[in-house]
Formats: sequence, C-alpha cells, structure tokens
Amino acid sequence: MEARSDKGQGRRRRGGAGGPSGILLVDKPIDVTSAGVVARVRRVLGGVKAGHSGTLDPFATGLLPLCLGEGTKLAGYLTDSDKSYEGVIRLGVRSDTHDMTGRVEEGGPVTSLDDAVLATVAAEFQAISVQVPPSFSAIKIAGRPMYELARRGEAPELEARPVRVDRLELHALDERRLSVTIDCAKGFYVRALARDLGDRLGCGAVLESLRRTRVGVLSAESAVPLAEIMGPDGYERAVTAIIPLIEAASHLRLVDVAPADAADLRLGRQQPLLRLGPATGAGERIRIAAGEDLVAVAVAQGRVWTLERVFAPIKGSGTFS
Repeated sequence: MEARSDKGQGRRRRGGAGGPSGILLVDKPIDVTSAGVVARVRRVLGGVKAGHSGTLDPFATGLLPLCLGEGTKLAGYLTDSDKSYEGVIRLGVRSDTHDMTGRVEEGGPVTSLDDAVLATVAAEFQAISVQVPPSFSAIKIAGRPMYELARRGEAPELEARPVRVDRLELHALDERRLSVTIDCAKGFYVRALARDLGDRLGCGAVLESLRRTRVGVLSAESAVPLAEIMGPDGYERAVTAIIPLIEAASHLRLVDVAPADAADLRLGRQQPLLRLGPATGAGERIRIAAGEDLVAVAVAQGRVWTLERVFAPIKGSGTFS
C-alpha cells in the first residue's frame, strides 16, 4: 500500500466536510452496542459524521453498515432493506428478553424433532404475516424505548405488526438446539420467532446467538471486523473499505444525467426531472448520477418525479467529500 504523508493523514482525520463519505461495512463483535461501534469508528476517522443503518442487539454479531458523511443520507434506504440472519435457538427454556441475556428459566420438556417436523414448523412460520414485537426492543412508546419501560416493569403489551418472511430454515444441532436461517423484511424480530417457536412446540425457546449476514445488497462477507478498524492500521483499513454512494444505493434503478442537470438538481431545481423517463411503478425510487457521482434520489409521485435526497459532489477518488 502506498504510504501517505502525516500531513495528508491529518487533513483527512478531521472528518466533517473533508472526511470520508460512503458506506463502511463493519462486522460487529458480540457484547458491543451498535452505537458503540459508531463511536469507535468515528474516533478512528477523526470525528466524521456517522450513523448506522439498523440496530443489532449487543449479543448479536455480523453486518452493521455505517453511513459516513454524505452517506448518512442513505441510512433510511438501507434500514428499509430486506435482511438475512443466521442463529441458534435453544429449546426448553424461556426468558423475559427471549434470548440468553435476560432472566432465564426452565421451560417444558423437549421432544425429538426430525427433519420432517422441522420443515413443517418452518413452513408455518414462513407463512406468518404478523408478529408481536418483544417488550425488550427499541420501539418507542411516548418517546421512550420499550426496553427502558420493560426494565421497570412498565412495558405495555404491543399489538401484532405486519411482517414478511421470504425464507426460513430450521435444522437440529442437538437435542436442545436448532440452527435458524432467515430472509425477512424490515421489522422482523428473530428473538420473537424463538419465543413463538417455543410456544408452538410447547417447551419454550430463546435465541442463543444471532448473526446478521445481509442488508439489502450488502453482505457480511465484505465487512471489516471492528478489531481491525481499532488496530494500528485501522484508519487505512477503514478508508480503503468504504463503498462509494453510487454502489451502496445499487438496489435503486440508475438514471444518468448531464453535469449541468446534476448542478441544478443539487440546487434543488426540479426542471431536470422533467426530462427523465417514466417510472416503472407507483412510488418507485431511482438514483440519479453524473458519471460515478451520486447526485440525488428521486421518488415517483403519480406521473411526476420529486427530489427526495440530494448529495454533495464527491471530490477526488469518490471516498472523500
């Protein structure tokens, strides 16, 4: 790797307008909060504006996309993306948090589960369309997160919410533990799946471990372990792994515009949108680019395109704004 001068490093470590922009895929370790990952990475990158695109519980590991600089404007699109998880469910126990971090107590007897039974149960849960979220969750009631209310014993019973499961596989690891692999839409709780599965089998169940493997088109295989970012070469390791905005938003249809139109769109002028082709469907979102530079995200409202997000131009290699 080509060496960089201390002067250049100092300029880029300041973050802010001169800091990195894009999406950094972090492999979150166990027992670290998502907010804690953001704080650590911000320190390494010199205080750059940053946020994550969907909380992982402290006991969970895996893919945590961090949005940096102008990339923070993409956070909502990533949070709304479908996700994939792998985990382990322990049978014969129950807990108030529906995982092993809560008050764990014995459940009922565990019966032998062969592949045919597990396939039938998996198909039942894949077909569900609503789910009651856990009391210990980040859902807010009157501005207060549910987990705070639950710790005080004040959490109200939540109503079932719409969910979607595209794939669910269950396999026996031993007499009391199942592996679970799931592709699902935003808002699905794997801890609640463990709870409901335990009720279905009559023995109780909790989530023993969980790893997020995918967020939209982003994969944990491309994520950088947090320990590497916190190491002596962490700054270079993080910066070289940042995904440009245009690639991070690749789940949106791409429309190219001329540089003059890009400049107008960045000023909030809507006229260039009139020259775009029609939407493929109601509510479609597109990414508008000038070359390799993401300019804006627009959404179709009826027959008219409307600007939803506008991105500042990225200078140089596309990593720094």
